[in-house]
Amino acid sequence: MIGTSFRNSPRAWVAPLLILLLASVAHAQGTRSDYERARNLRDLTGHKVFKNKVEAHWFGDNTQFWYRNELSADTWTFVLVDATAGTRQPAFDHERLAAALSKATGQALAAERLPLDHLGFSGSALRLDALGKHWRCDLQSYAIDPAATGATMGSTLPELPAPHPSGPGGAETEVTFTNATKANISIYWIDLSGRRQRYATVRAGDQWNAQTYAQHVWLVTDAAGKTLAVVEATADPATVIIDGQRHTPPAPPPEAALQLPGPHADSPDGRFHAFTKDCNVWVHEKSTGQEFKLSSDGQANDAYEDQFFWAPDSTRLVALRTSAGQEHKVYFVESSPKKQLQPKLHTIDYLKPGDQIPLSRPHLFNVVAKAPIPINESLFPNPWSVSDIRWEPEGRRFTFLYNQRGHQVLRIVAVDGTTGAASALVDEQSKTFIDYDGKVFCRYLADTHEIIWMSERDGWNHLYLYDAQSGQVKNQITRGPWVVRRVDRVDTPARQIWFQAGGMIPAQDPYYIHFCRVNFDGTGLVDLTPGDGTHHITYSPDQRYFIDSWSRVDCPPVIELRRTSDGTLVCNLEKADWTPLRKTGWQAPERFVAKGRDGTTDIYGVICRPTNFQRDRQYPVLEDIYAGPQDSFVPKSFSPCLGMQEIAELGFIVVQIDGMGTSNRSKAFHDVCWKNLGDAGFPDRILWLKAAAAKYQYMDLTRLGIYGGSAGGQSALRALLAHGDFYKAAVADCGCHDNRMDKIWWNELWMGWPVGPHYAAQSNVTEAAKLQGQLLLMVGELDDNVDPASTMQVVNALVKADKDFELLVLPGHGHGVMGTTYGRRRMEDFFVRNLLHVVPRSTP
Repeated sequence: MIGTSFRNSPRAWVAPLLILLLASVAHAQGTRSDYERARNLRDLTGHKVFKNKVEAHWFGDNTQFWYRNELSADTWTFVLVDATAGTRQPAFDHERLAAALSKATGQALAAERLPLDHLGFSGSALRLDALGKHWRCDLQSYAIDPAATGATMGSTLPELPAPHPSGPGGAETEVTFTNATKANISIYWIDLSGRRQRYATVRAGDQWNAQTYAQHVWLVTDAAGKTLAVVEATADPATVIIDGQRHTPPAPPPEAALQLPGPHADSPDGRFHAFTKDCNVWVHEKSTGQEFKLSSDGQANDAYEDQFFWAPDSTRLVALRTSAGQEHKVYFVESSPKKQLQPKLHTIDYLKPGDQIPLSRPHLFNVVAKAPIPINESLFPNPWSVSDIRWEPEGRRFTFLYNQRGHQVLRIVAVDGTTGAASALVDEQSKTFIDYDGKVFCRYLADTHEIIWMSERDGWNHLYLYDAQSGQVKNQITRGPWVVRRVDRVDTPARQIWFQAGGMIPAQDPYYIHFCRVNFDGTGLVDLTPGDGTHHITYSPDQRYFIDSWSRVDCPPVIELRRTSDGTLVCNLEKADWTPLRKTGWQAPERFVAKGRDGTTDIYGVICRPTNFQRDRQYPVLEDIYAGPQDSFVPKSFSPCLGMQEIAELGFIVVQIDGMGTSNRSKAFHDVCWKNLGDAGFPDRILWLKAAAAKYQYMDLTRLGIYGGSAGGQSALRALLAHGDFYKAAVADCGCHDNRMDKIWWNELWMGWPVGPHYAAQSNVTEAAKLQGQLLLMVGELDDNVDPASTMQVVNALVKADKDFELLVLPGHGHGVMGTTYGRRRMEDFFVRNLLHVVPRSTP
C-alpha cells in the first residue's frame, strides 16, 4: 500500500529522498572540506587565546616588574606589579600617554595599541622606547620629551647572582651602563666559554653603551675587582645603574648548572703533569723534567684514557682503562641522492642489544712510589659505565658511580686511596631494572659528608640522605604514594631541596608537575604550586618570588605571583581568555579516566573530537600510541591545537592513553614493561577504550584504528598481531619491530641483558603471521635512529605469511615518515579509506 502511494505520487517520494540526500551530505566524512578543515585547524585556532602569558621585566630591586598583556590579536595593555604590596595595576594612564606620544610623534596612536618596546620607571618619570626613539614622560603631567640615547631612568635589567658563560646570542640589542659611584668601574663581557673579556673603564658619572646581543652576560667590577653587577642582555634595550651596591643576594646555581669534578692532567700542587704514551700512563715531573711510567698493562685494544683524577695531596691519581668493544656497522642505501644519479651508500656505528661494549675500569697509582695500587674489581665486574670519579676532600679515598650492564645494579663504589680496598657505599639493586636514564640523582655534600640519592626502593621514586662515610641511610627525605620527577636545586646552606613532583595531591591527575621544597631531614615539605593543573614557573632574579603558570588540556593558563619562601599567593596576574577560540567551534580535549587491568589502578587519557562534532552520530576511533617506558606521553598542558585534533577533523574520535609500563607512576606500574615491551599497556588501553565507549555511544569501536611512530610504530603493529580482534587498522611508522635490531641502550634498559628468548617472543617479525586487519607500514630509507631493516624484516615475514598490507618507503628520508606532509596525508587517507569506508578526498 505504501509502495503504491510512492510510485503513484511524485510529490510523496521527492521530499523524503531530498531529506536523505541532505542527511548524507551533512554526515559525510573524509570529504575534501574535512581535509581542508584539518589542514587549516592550526590557523583557525592560532592567536585565539589571550592574557595567557606573563613575560616579567623585573626592576633592579627585584620587587617590581612590568609586562605587556595581550587582550586580543591587535590590542594590549601594560601592567605594573608590586610584589611587596601585592598589587597589579596599569603601568600608566594609557589614554594620556597615547595622546602625549601622538602629539610628540605626529602619529595617531591608539591607547590599546601603544608601540612600546621598553619601559623604565624612576619615581614619577617613565622612560620608554617607541617608534625607534627614546622618550621620557612625566607621569604627573604626562609631558613627554625625547631622551638621549642611553639616558637612564633606573636599572631595567635584573642582576644575576654570579657570572656564567654567555649564550650563543639572540637579537641585536644594547645595554647602557651608568656609573653612579664616585670611582671608576670596569666592564667585562663574559664570553661563551666563561672567560672575562675587558671592554671598558667608565669614569664616575659617565655612561657607556654596549652594543651586544640577547643572552650575552656582562660583569661590572670596581677598581679592586669587587663585583658590582652581573646582568644578561635581553632583546629589549636596557639600562643598568651602578651605585656601588649589589641588588641581588648570591643564590645557589640551579642543579643543571652544577659541574661535576672533572679530570685534570696537572696535579693540584702543579708539580706533576700526567699523560698517556703507548697506551699507558706516564707522569712528567716539572721541576726536574723527568718522565716516568706508571702503568705497563695498557694495550692497543685495552688502553688508558687521556684523563686523570688526582688526589688532593697530588700523591696518587686515578685513570680509566677501557677495553674496546665490537664494531657494529649499519648500512643505508640512499636510492635517489640529490647530487648524483647512482645510489649512495651510508654507514654508521650502531651497537645493538647483546653486542660487546667498551669496558672501562678505574686504576689507582701511587705517583710518589711510581707504582700501581691494585683494586679488587669484584664490586664492578661488568660495567655498562663507570662515571663521576671524585676524590674525597681529605684524599683518603675516591668514589665512582658504577652502572652494571643489564641495569639491575647501580653502586657508588668507594676505594681506599692507600690500599685499593673497595666497598659499596651505596648499593642499589632491582629485580627488574633501574631507570638510570630518567631516575638517577646523586649529589655529594662534601662539607657534611652526605649524599642525596634517588631511588625507587619503596615502590615510588624518592630521595634519600646517606652518610657518605658509613654508607648508611640517615633518613628518607621524601616519601608517599607519589613521585619525585626532577631535582631542580639543592640549597646546601639552608639544607633544602627544590624539586618537581607528580601525584602529591590525590584529587589531581598524578602526571601534573608541581614544584615543591623539602628539608634534608624530610620535614617542611611544601607544594609551592597547588593549582589543579600542570605547572611551569619562572623565578624573580633574586628568587624571592616566582610566576606560576598552570593549565590543563581543558583549561587555559592561570598565572599567579607567589612567594618562594612558602608558596603563598601574592596576587593573581592573569586568567587566559579563550572566548575567541571557543567561538571557532573548537572542542576541548576531554580528560578521561578508567580502571586498568588490575581493577584498581587509574589509567589516564584524553579524548579529542572534531569541531563539527555531532553527538547523535557514530564515529570511528583512532588511538595515537607511544608506549616508550622512558616517559609518559598524554598531553597535560593547554594547547589550542593538538595533532590529534587535526586528525579528528576528518571524522574521527582520537584518543591517547598512558597504559601500564610507561613512567612517572609507581615502580610496579613501570615494571610491567620489563622484558615485556610487546605488552605496550594494551590490557589497560582496551579497558579504557571500552569504558569510554560505554559512556559515549558515538564512539564506534567496531571501527578502531591505531597509529604511532618509532616505539609507537612497534606498538601500532603489535595491536594487529596480538589484539587483531579489537583493533581493525594500523599505521606503523619507523617501528623498532624487533628489539634485537634497535639501539643497545634503550632496549637493554627495558628488555634486559643478556639477550634471551623473550626478545624473539615479542618481536613483530616472529609474530607477523598473526596479522589481522588493515596495515600500512612506513619507513625512511635513511633512518639512523631505528634501523630501517627492522621494518623490512617485518615486510619479509608478512610476505612469507602471504599477508596483505601496504608499504611506504620514503627515499632520502630519516626517522619519522609520518611527520612529513606526504606521510601524514597517506596515513590520513589510509584511515579514511579503511575505517570511514569512503574514497579519500585529500587531493583535488
